[in-house]
Amino acid sequence: MKRVSVQQMKELEAQADQQGLSYEQMMANAGLGLARVIQQRYFRRDAHRVLGLVGAGNNGGDTLVALTHLAGWGWQTQAYLIKERGHADALTAGYLKAGGEILSGWQDQDHSSLRKSTLEADLILDGVLGTGARLPLKGEAKAALACLKDMRALAPVVAVDCPSGVDCEKGKAAEECLPADLTVCMAAVKQGLLLQPALELAGEILALDIGLPAGLPAWGTADLEIIDAQIAGELLPRRPADGHKGSFGTCLIAAGSVNYCGAVLLASQAAYRVGTGLVRAAIPGAIYEPVAGAFPEATWLILPHTLGVLNTEGAKIVRENLERATCLLLGPGWGQAEETLGFLRGLLEPSAMGARKTALGFETSEKKQEKGAFHLPTLVIDADALKLLVKIKDWEKKLGSQAVLTPHPGEMAVLTGMSVEAIQAEREATAGEFARRWGHTVILKGALTVIAAPDERKALIPVASSALAKAGTGDVLAGMTAGFIAQGLESYAAAVLAAWMHARAGVMAARQVGAPASVLAGDIVSAIPLVIKQIGG
Repeated sequence: MKRVSVQQMKELEAQADQQGLSYEQMMANAGLGLARVIQQRYFRRDAHRVLGLVGAGNNGGDTLVALTHLAGWGWQTQAYLIKERGHADALTAGYLKAGGEILSGWQDQDHSSLRKSTLEADLILDGVLGTGARLPLKGEAKAALACLKDMRALAPVVAVDCPSGVDCEKGKAAEECLPADLTVCMAAVKQGLLLQPALELAGEILALDIGLPAGLPAWGTADLEIIDAQIAGELLPRRPADGHKGSFGTCLIAAGSVNYCGAVLLASQAAYRVGTGLVRAAIPGAIYEPVAGAFPEATWLILPHTLGVLNTEGAKIVRENLERATCLLLGPGWGQAEETLGFLRGLLEPSAMGARKTALGFETSEKKQEKGAFHLPTLVIDADALKLLVKIKDWEKKLGSQAVLTPHPGEMAVLTGMSVEAIQAEREATAGEFARRWGHTVILKGALTVIAAPDERKALIPVASSALAKAGTGDVLAGMTAGFIAQGLESYAAAVLAAWMHARAGVMAARQVGAPASVLAGDIVSAIPLVIKQIGG
């Protein structure tokens, strides 16, 4: 889905209407799509009572269309009309014909009917106000939303296009705004929903295709893709039933040191959880005993070390063991010792390394590689490896083709020489500029993670959660990204899918453990299967 301003959305609809897609058909498409989302996500035999809050505008119309379909599919439906729509209203007539029930909000002065229906509902559709809402709220809409906001025990809320009471241009929100568990945006996400506090009120954001033609001129200024469950599901690698571990790639992860043993476990477990066939962990021999017993699924490449950190000799061994690797992850838990810089330099500059010989004096296969062309698998560069990169001249030319860099703002500052404040002020532009300049995909982590490719593709993850503000969560994201590349996804697609799934796993983990503050990086790994299930894997 794309990000648009309120004015851009109006232009898109007007241009579509001129090309033959009527406003009535857009609403019909929106309502049907909304109903399908609800049916798929929320229908259960013991929970199929839905209350729709219906305003006078287009969002109310979308809600009525959705309720009409749901009533036909066996849901018990009620439409609480904030204002009378009139006897001639075709949407109301169609809804009643389908067996729906109308509640007259304009006659419910004390909101007793609203309260009763809310307590009985298994799901609430918020279609009170749309993108044209102006703050502060007034009249019946304000009163009804305030009533619901005061009620503590509410069913899940699905917002239609936007939570009612949000300024879809600037992201501000009325005090009465009802927080949503899911916001279903029509055609594109409105820019205000990606700003606080609107972002937090929107919950998960999903976009519906309502039939707008792809070639409309107004799409031209919408150059940022907003990732949702549908897009993620389309990117998820397919898994044929007759596949074997070799079908799903080999991920080699060079990680860990005596001070950061857990990083290799988190990254490796994440790579496995996203579907990688084989994960091989290349670690300093000093940490083998602490980590090997905790992770029996991995295979191990034991490397020489200097006081528990990777060193130059380890790079030679890794290079000799790249034959089957379809992705190589570097950086989690490394530290920044000079010896580890030698390890990184040894991987990226093999011609500068001396040859190793066997006990009989024969050259190793590594020497043969050095005489010919030496090719690294696709790289994912994370954590301390990012900070060490800048000490290698022309490092961006030595990463092979289409590596993925995963910096948080502090690491991006080291890589670029910019201040963290400047990076945060222009996150999208900064990620895009340096992805082009370096020739590699960049995942700029943080609230609303940005992914940028060298060919100017850019994506944004519409999630900001403090559940991810914990040590080790970056190792998980790096492992997920490497795992998808190992399975055959191109770098940008793997980065987009991993970043979206990582963010959703953080949200799900917070729900499972009860509070964002209590989420551990391992909880995010455990939530990955739930996210895959949600998007159809």
